[in-house]
Amino acid sequence: MAAVAAAPEPVALKLEEFLPYRLNVAAGLVSQALARVYADRHRFSLPEWRVLVTLGQYGLMTAKAVGAHSHMHKTKVSRAVALLERRKLVTRRANRADLREAFLSLTPAGRDIYSELAPAALEFSRQLMGAVDSADRPALDRALTRLTERAAQLAPEFANTSGDR
Repeated sequence: MAAVAAAPEPVALKLEEFLPYRLNVAAGLVSQALARVYADRHRFSLPEWRVLVTLGQYGLMTAKAVGAHSHMHKTKVSRAVALLERRKLVTRRANRADLREAFLSLTPAGRDIYSELAPAALEFSRQLMGAVDSADRPALDRALTRLTERAAQLAPEFANTSGDR
């Protein structure tokens, strides 16, 4: 009688040990806590906050550049810019070299809010980093940089091979 080969054991995926899941949970919890800095007082959504802070840091940018810097889809950037414009926090100036795009910048009221929120956001970051030993912080920074770079490399690779699976 022939021996029956045992079926291979299914590979167990344990979410609590799965790095992408853990990073997503940590990012979500950090974003929820940080939202207390800007959402309660100014009623900003996360995309509005990112646009405001990006323009506060860089001054003058196109919506495309804001999206690339903040890793947001162009529709989210567009909606956030429209809401911030309605609130008179962002202004738009046509790009004479390319009329399809505009330069965005903070209005004086937008700069005032940025100047108010930036110190609170930095204090939040300082307190969050308090959970990491000071000796471990450079290693954390390197690890996050490498993971970000590697994810950017893997995204197109997996997109190109997803049909092969």
